[in-house]
Parts: sequence; C-alpha cells; structure tokens
Amino acid sequence: MAEQVSNIAGYRFVDLPDRDHLRQPFLEKCQEAGLRGTVLLSHEGINFFLAGAKQGIDAYIDFLNEDSRFADMTLKYSFTDYQPFNRMNVRLKKEIISLGMDNVKPAQRTGDEITPTEFKQWLDEGREVAIIDTRNDYEIRLGTFQNAVDLDIKSFRAFPEAVKNLPVEMKDTPVVMFCTGGIRCEKASVVMMDAGFSNVKQLKGGILGYFEEVGGEYWDGDCFVFDHRVALRPDLEQSDVVQCFACRQPLTVEEQQSPEYVVEESCPHCIHLR
Repeated sequence: MAEQVSNIAGYRFVDLPDRDHLRQPFLEKCQEAGLRGTVLLSHEGINFFLAGAKQGIDAYIDFLNEDSRFADMTLKYSFTDYQPFNRMNVRLKKEIISLGMDNVKPAQRTGDEITPTEFKQWLDEGREVAIIDTRNDYEIRLGTFQNAVDLDIKSFRAFPEAVKNLPVEMKDTPVVMFCTGGIRCEKASVVMMDAGFSNVKQLKGGILGYFEEVGGEYWDGDCFVFDHRVALRPDLEQSDVVQCFACRQPLTVEEQQSPEYVVEESCPHCIHLR
C-alpha cells in the first residue's frame, strides 16, 4: 500500500526586507526534503502549500523554526493518497495575497480573531452578527456559512470596492469575516476597519480551521481549496467536486451531469465562450 502524502499549508505576515536572499535557501531545503508545492515570499511575509513524505515535512518545519520570524507558525495538515503538486516553486511576489493596497499592512495591524468554538457559540445563541464571506464567487458557489453575506466578487482585489456597498447600519454590527484558511481576512479586516466598521473579527484558521475544530454545523456545501483536491467536505475529506479543464471553474456533482460538461472541453460556465 502506498504511503500517504503529507500536505502542509501556512502563512505569516512579517516584514522580510531580505526577501530576495531567502529564495535560494528555501528552494534548496524543500528540494533536499523531497517536497513539491509552492512557497511565496514577499516583503510582507510568507505563504506556502507543500506536500511530501512526513520526514520531509518535519525537516521543513525544523528549517522554519531556525528563523524567529517563521518560528511556531500555525500550520494546517492534511493527507492524500497521491502527490497533489507537479513541481517545487519558490516565488518572489509583491504580496503573498494580492489586494493592491500598500497601506494595508497586517504585520503592523489587523482585526481581532474569533476562535471557531466561540463563533459557533455565537451562532448557537442566535447573536446579532454580520457574517462576511471574503472569497471569490466561484468558491462561494460550492458552499458557505448559513446567512453569510456574498459580496459577489471575482477576485480579492475587488473586495475594498464591495465593502463600500455594504449597508451603513452594518458598521456598528459585530462582523465576523472568513476565508479558506485565514490569510485573506488578515487584510480584509484592515480594509473594513479603515472603512469605519467598529467591531470586526476574523475567523481564526478560516473555514478549514472551523471544520477541524467544530465540524460542519451552520455550513452548507463544500469548501474550495487551491490544489488538486479542488474541494473538501466538512469532515476534511476530498469531495466529488472537479474542475473544468477548459476554464478551471469548480463543478458540483449536479453540474457534472449537465450535457454542457464535456471532459477537457467545456462546462456550463464556459460553453458560451466557445
């Protein structure tokens, strides 16, 4: 039986003035450890998705902990029966999550976190709360929290403009925002605070952290992930969602039954573009 592949994801907003000099050591360590995936390095921080044997992942974590800026990072683990990445890349980026606003610096200031357990307690108690989904429209199609606000954005760069269209009365309502793993909310919370929202919290660990800590209550559907698994169920197992080869849109089981879905050719989302 094939050994399970360990998957790891993590990020941290931290000033990295030596970004350019970090690329080669990271690449060499990941290659030496037999890992594949992507490490993004920016002056604002680090973001990575890696997969390989457990001992390789452990070696990478030891390497991270040698630098105080990366030590004791919150990490997300999962397992697959296959290697989900084709190659190893270490990329230098302007931002580890693209927003295009230089004044948003999560390493210096960000919204308070709310744990999944506390958030679920709020929902259990029926508290007044505005739940904001900061993700893109194609992610939200697959699943979201019950009663969450869908901003109908195609990319995270559209988030600041969408915030301007939220009701004024929401500015004094407790807000809990969420994304897949938490990274987008670090920046999104700053945008919302700057827009005058007085009580902004971000879901610690994002949707995946919620699934891991409290399960799937108050969640409908699956959660899109940015790797070959495409989407996960609340039990953190791979769902039956696939991606269209032509346009990369995720497709639910129902959409896969459509006559417009032809493997490697088209789907209901891109058939009209042919």
